Amino acid sequence: MYAVIETGGKQYQVKEGDIIFIEKLAVEAEEKVTFDKIVALGAEDGLKVGAPYVDGATVSATVVKNGKSKKITVFTYKPKKGEKRKMGHRQPYTQVKIEAINA
Repeated sequence: MYAVIETGGKQYQVKEGDIIFIEKLAVEAEEKVTFDKIVALGAEDGLKVGAPYVDGATVSATVVKNGKSKKITVFTYKPKKGEKRKMGHRQPYTQVKIEAINA
């Protein structure tokens, strides 16, 4: 069984036992999280698609850790003007482990 969840403006296909990186949530490590925005549920008997979400379906997960991803370099410039700017960015994330899919 799998589910397509929506969190942080993105959609993720998850199964029980998966570990995924999502946009940062305001929870501490080792806490339980429940996702209720389930876009679709897939099982042996077929696919159930919500409009926009499947009613009564939830996905339970445990937060593994919060962190920051690798640094990316952002460089902007304007040609022939001598104007340039170099910046870095580290996107925060939350790593979660999917415990159960409740249909």
